[in-house]
Amino acid sequence: MADDKAGIDKALIRELAALLDETGLTEIEIERDGLRVRVGRGGTINNIAAPAMPALIATTPALPSAPADLAKNPGAVISPMVGTAYRGPAPGAPPFVDIGSKVTAGETLLIIEAMKTMNQIPAPRSGTVTQILIEDGQPVEFGEPLAIIE
Repeated sequence: MADDKAGIDKALIRELAALLDETGLTEIEIERDGLRVRVGRGGTINNIAAPAMPALIATTPALPSAPADLAKNPGAVISPMVGTAYRGPAPGAPPFVDIGSKVTAGETLLIIEAMKTMNQIPAPRSGTVTQILIEDGQPVEFGEPLAIIE
């Protein structure tokens, strides 16, 4: 669905905006067939320009924050501290839990390292892990959702 007057591919811009949301990036730029498209997050102005064409300006609305929505999920396991999250007990070791794992209340889900101390994060309830929202070695913030237990 390209705008023939300006050479703008609106579907491509929507795909790039969705990719920003999925990856957590703040900006992405591609060049295809001499047309360069840059999409950024947060309501900033993004330039879309092609060689020998005047620059076009487009604004994208701020994308909703996925982590905030997941934190409201009743099954969300929220980080109690700032630190670095690890899914397993040691580098190269299998993770404590995976998607689909059955857990009981109090069972260790992951570890958060804070100030050189390894803090076990227990399951607050029994259930099945339906989502794991962090990567191994990822920094996490206080109140950030780590996993979903249904």
